[in-house]
Amino acid sequence: MGLRGRTAALVAGAVVLVATVIGLLVHRQTAGDQLADARRVVDSRLLTAVRDHADGESGAALTDPPGLPDELRRLVTRDRVRATYLQEGDGERDPVLWAATRTDGQVLAVRHSYAPQARALADLDGVLIGSGALAAVLGCGLGVAVAAAMGRRIGASARTAQRIADGDLSARVSPRGRDEIARLGAAVNTMADALAARLEAERRVTADIAHELRTPVAGLVTAAGLLPPDRSSELVQDRVHALRSLVEDVLEVARLDVPGVEQVQWERATVSSLARRAVAAVVDGDPAAGDRVRLLVGADADVDTDPRRVERILGNLVTNALRHGAPPVEVEVDGPVVRVTDRGTGFPGELLAQGPQRFRTGARERGRGTGLGLTIVAGQAHVLGVAVTFANPPEGGARATVDLSARQPARDWDSPGAAGAGAGGR
Repeated sequence: MGLRGRTAALVAGAVVLVATVIGLLVHRQTAGDQLADARRVVDSRLLTAVRDHADGESGAALTDPPGLPDELRRLVTRDRVRATYLQEGDGERDPVLWAATRTDGQVLAVRHSYAPQARALADLDGVLIGSGALAAVLGCGLGVAVAAAMGRRIGASARTAQRIADGDLSARVSPRGRDEIARLGAAVNTMADALAARLEAERRVTADIAHELRTPVAGLVTAAGLLPPDRSSELVQDRVHALRSLVEDVLEVARLDVPGVEQVQWERATVSSLARRAVAAVVDGDPAAGDRVRLLVGADADVDTDPRRVERILGNLVTNALRHGAPPVEVEVDGPVVRVTDRGTGFPGELLAQGPQRFRTGARERGRGTGLGLTIVAGQAHVLGVAVTFANPPEGGARATVDLSARQPARDWDSPGAAGAGAGGR
């Protein structure tokens, strides 16, 4: 049962409890007052009957009546007191109120029908039950209304928090009042402001560092190219090119971070041709990878997409599989769906659960470094609005699936769970 149901049930239960307690108190008080009044009346009639009997008049008194309750007879005979007794009715007779006393060795008694009081009390009980039922219905309605109002306010805060978690840092709650729910909304807004400021600072630092590094790295590439050819210069050139690639990746991440900067150039393209070009680009950069990558085309399809971005996604997936998985790496084209599968140990559970996390890698041999491969995959997929998912198949290995026909809602691609699961690298 949700919060609305529990609140409605609590309010309705409280109303029913209050109505029941009030009804019982009114019933007991009314019944007691009725009985006390009737006792005074019948006792007064008994006193009058006793005086008439003393004067030799018959009056209204009954002498040793056979219908006198045994308990009342024993009481007045043993204690010689004047007493009253209510004889409850049953289906065949009405209730009767007796008054009796002992005088001159005889029991004198008078009787008074208690049926009018019993009917009046029954009518009162009916009114109390009806009023209680009406109060319960109104209480349920009130509980539902209160719960709905609270639920709408809490739901608005929850939806806003979810939008913030999905990347919409402009989402804000409109708090009303000064109660706890309003304070919750204000806290959500404060959290969003702090998160937006922190992310913006992170993005600015990332972009500034990358831009500052670009010029000296370009100089290093040029200088490395001027070194005399030998093993040392090859190592220097290799590391310099790796550094330049890293700087370009960081700049790409910085551009993907800013909404509206990356614009999609839509074209009609064949999925198999996109996959071939992506694999060829990887093999050209690493000729040794040619024997470890296999392209399988089951069914082909034409899609409207940005070929450059799709090739970037597929190329990064193949590179990630070669770097962190085990051969053979299979690139399977199945209509608009492309699957990249390797025979390695699979994606770490943390990455499958949390989704892409920029500047984080799950590679044990590298520690927690700056894995950007799958981060860029997620960012480009976000720009295209396509679905990218990561999983570990039951038969082992790791599998990344790109569905170029699935359009996903725009959201912050760095949020947990965005664009499937994965991270910068394994």
